[in-house]
Amino acid sequence: MSWFRNVLGSGEPGVQPTGADTIARLCDRVQSSTLLDDRRDAVRALKSLSKKFRVEVGTQALDILINVLQTDRSDCEIMGYALDTIFNIIAAHLEPEEEVEEESPAEQEARMKQEVQLSEQFIDIFLKRSENVSLVLGLLEEYEFKVRWPAIKTMTALSTMRASQVQQLILVSPQGVSKLMDLLSDTREVVRNDGLLLLTQLTKGNANIQKIVAFENAFDRLLEIIAEEGASDGGIVVEDCLLLLLNLLKKNSSNQTFFKEGSFIQRLAPFFDLKTSGGSSPDGSWSAQKVNNVNLMLQVVRTLVSPSNPQQATSVCQKVIHQCGLLKQLCGILMASGVPADILTETINTVSEVIRGSKLNQEFFAAVNAPSNPPRPAIVVLLMSMVNEKQPYVLRCAVLYCFECFLYKNEIGQEQIIATLLPATADVQTVTAGQLLCGGLFSQDSLANWFAAVALAHALKDNTTQKEQLLRVQLATGLGNPPVSLLQQCTNILAQPTAKVQTRVGLLILLCNWLSNCQLAVSHFLTNPSNIPFLTAQVAEHADEHESLVQGLCAFLLGISIIDNDNANSSFTKESLRQLIAKRVGEESFIEKLEGVSKHELYTQAAQKPQLRFSSPDAMLFDYEFTSLYKHLESQIVKAIQESDDIESKKTVEDHDNIVTQYKDIIREQDNQLSETKKKYEDMKVEFSKQESQLSEQSSQIQQLKDQYALLKAQHGVNNTGQDLQNSTDLHDSGSEEISRLQAEVDDLRQQLADKDSAVEKLKNDLTVAEAKAVLNTDGTEEGNGEVSAVQTRLEEQQQEIQELKRTLAEQRDEVTKEKQRADDLSSQLEEKNNIPIPDNSALIAEKAAMSTKISDLESKLSHSESEISQLQSENQRLQSEKQDLESRLSSQGEGAADVGQLNEELQKLKLENERLSSEGQTAKEDVAQIRQEQEDLLVLLTDTDEKKDKYKEKLKELGQPTSDDEDGEEAEEEEEEEEDGDED
Repeated sequence: MSWFRNVLGSGEPGVQPTGADTIARLCDRVQSSTLLDDRRDAVRALKSLSKKFRVEVGTQALDILINVLQTDRSDCEIMGYALDTIFNIIAAHLEPEEEVEEESPAEQEARMKQEVQLSEQFIDIFLKRSENVSLVLGLLEEYEFKVRWPAIKTMTALSTMRASQVQQLILVSPQGVSKLMDLLSDTREVVRNDGLLLLTQLTKGNANIQKIVAFENAFDRLLEIIAEEGASDGGIVVEDCLLLLLNLLKKNSSNQTFFKEGSFIQRLAPFFDLKTSGGSSPDGSWSAQKVNNVNLMLQVVRTLVSPSNPQQATSVCQKVIHQCGLLKQLCGILMASGVPADILTETINTVSEVIRGSKLNQEFFAAVNAPSNPPRPAIVVLLMSMVNEKQPYVLRCAVLYCFECFLYKNEIGQEQIIATLLPATADVQTVTAGQLLCGGLFSQDSLANWFAAVALAHALKDNTTQKEQLLRVQLATGLGNPPVSLLQQCTNILAQPTAKVQTRVGLLILLCNWLSNCQLAVSHFLTNPSNIPFLTAQVAEHADEHESLVQGLCAFLLGISIIDNDNANSSFTKESLRQLIAKRVGEESFIEKLEGVSKHELYTQAAQKPQLRFSSPDAMLFDYEFTSLYKHLESQIVKAIQESDDIESKKTVEDHDNIVTQYKDIIREQDNQLSETKKKYEDMKVEFSKQESQLSEQSSQIQQLKDQYALLKAQHGVNNTGQDLQNSTDLHDSGSEEISRLQAEVDDLRQQLADKDSAVEKLKNDLTVAEAKAVLNTDGTEEGNGEVSAVQTRLEEQQQEIQELKRTLAEQRDEVTKEKQRADDLSSQLEEKNNIPIPDNSALIAEKAAMSTKISDLESKLSHSESEISQLQSENQRLQSEKQDLESRLSSQGEGAADVGQLNEELQKLKLENERLSSEGQTAKEDVAQIRQEQEDLLVLLTDTDEKKDKYKEKLKELGQPTSDDEDGEEAEEEEEEEEDGDED
């Protein structure tokens, strides 16, 4: 302390200054001294005191030291002292003193915790100003060892305590990452090595810094350092490089792509060339450092082909690893002797992910043989280790993972494994994979049972053909006993009360994978009548935590037996199994057991990654692929179980919806038809008015012709029989035309009546639809009543039109009767003229008689049509009464559901009546067609009569016979008077 007294100038020679006083005077000297040497000495003194008086120096000198870094950058020595002092302040360390060594471990831990808290506080003070980090980063550019090395240590301490904050400050600092990358090119190993540690710390969890470091040529520099340091035989520096390489590649697809495209994968192959390595001890064992190095390099390879990476990137890396010979070297390590268990386990995991999903690599691995006599396939050697209970647990897990990856999307490999179990291809002379799996499946070791069951389940995954082939496997249970199928033997072991939980879970996983999506396997499983009762009994019991998993898996197997059941077994159909579960277990309890599996902690842990990672053998209950299958089928099973409850209600709802849809379609169709009927009715009214106008015109024309005839008769008189016959013939001709016209009018009226009948029929359908709507929509009763009222109104209108048509038809009938009478009078006149010597007069009389007969037939058919019209009218009245009855029912209806059946019967009756009326209408149409045909024949006959009349006139003119019979004239006058009286009536 005498030196401090000389430097600081103690006032009183007998008083010892305290540490705080000394630090305060040193800080004052740093701030106030103008000489660089004085400031340098003061900073050096603070450095020497910073470890013992850490709190005092940190609280008083931290800001002063930062100021020194800013103002005295020209002097490397003072800069180095300041950086060392800052590092001592912010870094946590234990005092290397004797009293500390005498403390107990608990006290040392408490002291270390206190030191860490103190470091965090000082670092937070230092990081309050972001310029401080930029200041230290700037000092990394100084090549002077006294400055660069303390700056690296300071940055490492900052990033250790506050990594994310320092990472963000480095990203915003200009060329911050580049300054760090320059440290790897430093020829001084201590600087380079500490720079590796700093970069390793800064690249943790920050993808942006990882990308910048990778594109700063970090991969090339790291692989160079690894090669310089001796690769796998190198020291701790190789381990640091590999740690940094892992940070840059893990979960960073951009860097992985850059690493692959930069051909860096090919540069990894020499690292695994163990034949030229010299890191092994004389006894052949590996050093601890070599184990660490190889282990880390295997992790680098696994990072490139991890199942969590994008599938396309992983496939490309797998192909490159095969092409560069790296896979061959890994398989060589796998089959080599003297390899430590840790390295062997990690190598198996690495090979597993290199071949996973790659057909090329899977085929290469299938061809790998172990160096034994005779050679054995590598997959057989690995399975021997898996079913051997003396092998390490982690090694057995790795072998199972390798087997799973070998069979992943590899149908050829699955077929090869199952083929070793079939009797036609089984070779008893050599050990096969199938024999090892069966041996492990039925051994006394529960873990071996689980491993073998899961491995065999992967041989069946998504391969229905191999599931069906495995049903052929028969096992010999003993001398004199018949062989038992593998499926039945698995269920027999499952039913044994002494079987352990792990064994039962493994067998259930195998059975679930085997039966899923394979109806033939389900049918074989249901053939044994004891399987279903055993499963239901298991699910119905109450059990502890692990037994509840067994119950849930039994429920899952029962569900698979339902959803993949082809109902070939009449004793265990889908519906019978649902009823059995509902009665024996209960649907809620069944679903609860299913959900309990997916909520279990071990299930959740297994569902995270394909690789098996369990802390102890007892925790090995699930694997990744089975959890995927369980997620996929659980909802389907729950839906299948609940379907039986909802089937009736769903059917009722569906039927109701179908009925509503049908009635809606009917209503829509009837509305369209009703609109078309209205349009046709309007057209008919227009046509009817036209016909009436034409009828009136024709009547006026007839009257004019009669007047002209009377006038001509009065002027010229009737002098000869020929003229009388001619007048009679003209009168008959005009009467025939009138009859034809009236008959045409009758036909039109019949057609209008048929149209009205069809309109009435459609209105009846509308009434039916309205009643159906009233039944279906209980809340729409008022709407149904409105539709019934509308239909009633339409029916009344149609009835009025029918009455009008009937009156018109009666008038036309009267006219037809008059014309008939007129034709009869003409016929009598022709008979009175028989004394005239006309050769063909008899034929004319016969033709006139035939015409009279035709007219009589027409009149009878007209009467028949009128009777049909009256019948239709009575039927219309009956339908109206039924409508009123239905309307009364509708108005008194409550909810309407009870009368649905009766209304349906009424609707059926109405349909039958509709069909009958349609048939009657068709008959009437046929009669009308026949009448039309007869009218055409009559017209032809009248035409012939006209021709003959002309001939008779010519003959009378040639004969020149005058007619002087006044009686004929008087009779003609009387007939004209009668006709006039008839017209007046």
